[in-house]
Amino acid sequence: MKRILFIAAFVALAGIAVLLAIGGGTGTPVPLSVVSGSENRSLEPLIQDWAKAHGAEVTVTYLGSVDISHQISRGKDSAYDAVWPANSLWIQLGDDSRVVKDAQSILRSPVVLGLRLSLAQKLGWVGRDDVTVQDIAAAAEAGAFRLAMTSATQSNSGASAYLGFLYALAGNPDVLTLDHLKDPALQDAMRTLLAQVNRSSGSSGWLKDALVAHPEAYDAMFNYESTVLEANQALTAAGAEPLYIVYPANGLAMSDSPLGFIDHGDADKAKAFHDLQTMLLTPETQSRIEALGRRTGLLAAGGTGDPQVWRKDWGANYAKTFAPIPMPSAEVIRAALNLYQSELRKPSLTIWVLDTSGSMDGEPLQKLKTAMDLLLDKKVSEANLLQPSSRDVTIIIPFNSAPDQPFKIVGNSDADLGRALAMVNSLQAGGGTDIYAALSVALQQIQTYADDGTLRNYLPAIVAMTDGASDQANQQAFYDDLAKRSFGRDVPIHTISFGDADMEQLKTLTSTAIGRIFDSGGDLATAMRDAKGYN
Repeated sequence: MKRILFIAAFVALAGIAVLLAIGGGTGTPVPLSVVSGSENRSLEPLIQDWAKAHGAEVTVTYLGSVDISHQISRGKDSAYDAVWPANSLWIQLGDDSRVVKDAQSILRSPVVLGLRLSLAQKLGWVGRDDVTVQDIAAAAEAGAFRLAMTSATQSNSGASAYLGFLYALAGNPDVLTLDHLKDPALQDAMRTLLAQVNRSSGSSGWLKDALVAHPEAYDAMFNYESTVLEANQALTAAGAEPLYIVYPANGLAMSDSPLGFIDHGDADKAKAFHDLQTMLLTPETQSRIEALGRRTGLLAAGGTGDPQVWRKDWGANYAKTFAPIPMPSAEVIRAALNLYQSELRKPSLTIWVLDTSGSMDGEPLQKLKTAMDLLLDKKVSEANLLQPSSRDVTIIIPFNSAPDQPFKIVGNSDADLGRALAMVNSLQAGGGTDIYAALSVALQQIQTYADDGTLRNYLPAIVAMTDGASDQANQQAFYDDLAKRSFGRDVPIHTISFGDADMEQLKTLTSTAIGRIFDSGGDLATAMRDAKGYN
C-alpha cells in the first residue's frame, strides 16, 4: 500500500512539474496564439489534444495568406506568437525585420488539379503522369470543364498554382526573373489561361467546402492535394462523384507549411512554442498527419501510404517523386502578384449592395464609407493586393426601403474611382431595410452582360452588406427571379453581416447562391476587404 501511495504521489508531482514548467513555474498555462492558413483547420485537434494533455492553452486563428504576411510585417507588434502559413513565401514577403524564428516545415502538399472522375476519364487523363499546364489550359478553353481556383493574391493555393503556371509557360527556367514577367508572350498566355477560371475565392478551405456542398456547380479546382482528398472523402460519403487528382507534369508547386515563432521576449511562450513544434514533428504525430492526407518528410515519400486515404482510383499517388518549382526571389514574387492583380487575372464584375437604412446612422455609416475607401483607393487597395484592374467593373447599389440607382465604374481611372468615393461619402442613413429589392436590381445589372454574351469574360459576384433584418415583402419575388435567370447559381452572392443582421436570412441567401457570409464582428473594413478577395 505504501508503495502504491508513493507511486501515485510521484505521478501527481510529475504532472504538477509539467504544468509548472509550461506555466513558467506558476502552474498557470501559458497562452500561445497561432495564426494559420485555413488548410490546417483539420489538424487543430492534434494541437488541442496536446494542449489538453500538457496543460497548455493554444488559440488558433485562421487568416488568408496576405493577412498572415501582414501580421509578420508588423514585427514584434504582431498580435500572434506563432505563424503557420501554407508556404514559406509568405514569411519571405512579410518578414523584413526578421522576427520569425525557428521556422520548420511541418508537412507538405502539392497543388494539384482535382477534376471530376468522369471528365478525367473522358479526357484520357486517368493513369497519366504527363498532363501539362498547357494541356489543362487547352481543355478548359475548349469547354471540357469549368475551372475554379483561389485568388493568387489572397490564398496560397492560388498563388502557388499561378507561380507554377508562370514557370510552365515561361519554358521551365532555372529561376523566374523580372525579365520573364515583362515578356508580352508570357503575359498573353497567362491571361488566356486565367480567363478559363469560372469561380474564385479567397480561401482554399472555403472553395473545398463549396464544392462538397454544391458538387453540381463545380467540375474542377486547383487546390492542395490534401484538400482534394478531404473533399473526396466528403463527396463519396454523400454518394457524389469524387475528383480525380492530376499532378501537373510541369509547373508543380509545393506547399511546405512552416511553423515559426515571433519572439515577444517571453521565455515561457518560447518554450511552449518549441514543445508544440517538437510534438508536431515527432514520428507519431507525423504519422497521424500523413493519415489526414498530408505528406511528411522528404518529397520522395516511397511506400504506398494508407490506401483508404491515398486511393489510387482517385489518382492519389503517395509514392510519387516531385520536382517542384523553385521559389523566385521576394522581389519577383511581389512583382508577379501585382501583375496578376492589375493585368493578368480574369476581370471582376463586382456589385456592392450597401445598407443605408436608418439603423446605419452615425458610426456604422462612417465605417461603411471608410471600408469602401479602402477598396476604391488604388494606393490603399494595392497594399492588400486588391487593386482594381483596367478591365474590372464595379457597381454600387445603396439601399434602404428601396434601392438607389446603380453607380457604375468601368476600369480603374483615378477620376472614376474618385467619383465613386464622392458618391459613397455623400450617402445618408434613413428609412427601412429591403435587401431583396436591391438584390433584384443587382440581378438586372448582371443580366445585361448575360444578354450581350460578355458575362463569361468576367468573374462576377454580388456582395450584399446589411446591419438588420430585411423586410420580406420582396423576398419570394427575388428568389423566383434568381431561379429564372440564365446565369442562375453561377454568380455567387456573398453577404457581410453587421450589427443586428438576421443571420438566418443571410444563410438562406448564401446557400442558395453558393456564397459566403462574412461576419464583420464590428470590423466592417476587414470583412469587405475579405469579401472582395472572392472575385
